Amino acid sequence: MDIFLQQIINGLTLGCVYAVVALGYTMVYGIIQLINFAHGEVVMIGAMVAFSVIGALMKSGMPPLLVVAIGTAVAVPACVAVAWLMERVAYRPLRTAPRLAPLITAIGISIILQHLAMMIWGRSPISFPQIIKTHNFNVGGALITNIQIAIILISFILMAGLIWLVYRTKLGVAMRATSQRQDIAGLMGIDINRVISATFVIGAALAAVAGVMIGTYYGQTQYTMGELLGLKAFCAAVLGGIGNLGGAVLGGILMGLVEALGTGYIGDLTNNWFGSNYRDVFAFVVLILVLVFRPSGLLGERVGDRA
Repeated sequence: MDIFLQQIINGLTLGCVYAVVALGYTMVYGIIQLINFAHGEVVMIGAMVAFSVIGALMKSGMPPLLVVAIGTAVAVPACVAVAWLMERVAYRPLRTAPRLAPLITAIGISIILQHLAMMIWGRSPISFPQIIKTHNFNVGGALITNIQIAIILISFILMAGLIWLVYRTKLGVAMRATSQRQDIAGLMGIDINRVISATFVIGAALAAVAGVMIGTYYGQTQYTMGELLGLKAFCAAVLGGIGNLGGAVLGGILMGLVEALGTGYIGDLTNNWFGSNYRDVFAFVVLILVLVFRPSGLLGERVGDRA
């Protein structure tokens, strides 16, 4: 029982990160029906920038939490700037083009950002500064660390804040109107370009925080880290119903739980023929099953369908 509970805790921690990243995918798709495959690289940039800042400040004598907060505060505007430029330069000119064009562009931007990060931070994995001491807490025989607790709490605060923004603010009303009909929203006085840019900016801010959480949790980062993470978060968004905020949250948490439970038990079930080293397979197996049996996802609808 304690092993099962331990995997639930690990899966919930990982799933919360997937959910935060998946929200960026689902927001952009809900507004302009674009799958931004470069979103994972925005997460990577957030982790790398935070690493650089934390590494420079870790010997300054500041409290560890303040150093991490400063690193996050620098990573957020860096990611926001990247996302804003991405939307303004690469996606906006292709807004009326066939859907294949912006999709290929997104893949190209992903590759460009990866190689820029490689030139700045190098090819080798970088150890993320572990300046926050880890404390373990016993919960029913399983262990949960203070870092895991912080990741779960911060993730739920961010997800709740985003849902509140979309359904309780003027910007959220504009986003939902733009999601339903851009032409009519424009006639009603909504600045479509501003709303779309704001969507990218908000998703990038969430991605920056997710990058810091991933780096802090695993203790290392690399210029390729956003590729697989982004694909898994995209799978989570599809699982919950891409374009639906609640679906992204549900899909991310379920994806993390499936990955953790599969990693913990698949070896015993297959007599170690299919071990935990295949953990990355589970996300894509789930994606295939969802696309076969429920293509719209568990809560499949667009952001604007709940106006």
